[in-house]
Amino acid sequence: MLVLVLLPPSETKHPGGDGAPLDLSALGTPELNPLREQLVTAVVSLAGDVPAARAALGLSPAQDGEIARNAALRTSPTMPAIERYTGVLYDALDVRSLARAQRRRAAGRLAVGSALFGLLRADDPVPAYRLSAGSSLPGLPTLRSLWKPVLTDVLIGVDDLVVDLRSGAYAELAPVPNAVTVQVLSERPDGTRAVVSHFNKAHKGRLARLLATTTAEPDSVVRLRALLRRSGLHVEHDGHTELTLVVPAAAVTR
Repeated sequence: MLVLVLLPPSETKHPGGDGAPLDLSALGTPELNPLREQLVTAVVSLAGDVPAARAALGLSPAQDGEIARNAALRTSPTMPAIERYTGVLYDALDVRSLARAQRRRAAGRLAVGSALFGLLRADDPVPAYRLSAGSSLPGLPTLRSLWKPVLTDVLIGVDDLVVDLRSGAYAELAPVPNAVTVQVLSERPDGTRAVVSHFNKAHKGRLARLLATTTAEPDSVVRLRALLRRSGLHVEHDGHTELTLVVPAAAVTR
């Protein structure tokens, strides 16, 4: 049994790539391809109507470049999914700095929940695109109602210990029963605590990096907690499937 770390995507993405154009048959979890094809077709079609695309995707005129990316979904170059996404979490994960053996290990342990592709393994080749969990594509049901029946079945079938680091909207696309979830709290010198909002992404990115590269194979939430504690993290367990990562208030912005 391995650990599968399920990451949220990011709205921002690295441009370009040196991979061949999108080929759904090259992605893992082929049972998702019929819905992937339907959504790719809808996104490309929507890009032909810029005002409608702005409204559906929640974009401003200054972001029309995102619509152009969607228009070129089938022809633009690809790169591994884990390198495509950017932002605070992915900066902290920093897969491009991993040694070769670590990168191979990470490829088997990291996955991304995607509004467009459902589930992406780390090395699945994807183009840059723009579609969020809360987007509404004209003529189609909500993304949640589309993904939940098919993606939930896929995730339930995962034999690995799933550590679900997805944000709320993406977790709702397909909840994973019995997955380990992580809450990040900051602790002040007086002992009071507060939920970490924006910078929880950085801490989750570091956590993902640790789990992606460790040679240990925790097969339960208890063993996972023990691994994280051995790594110097202050982790508490609620007795069920939620872990709480407690960080000093001074570390919240780092």
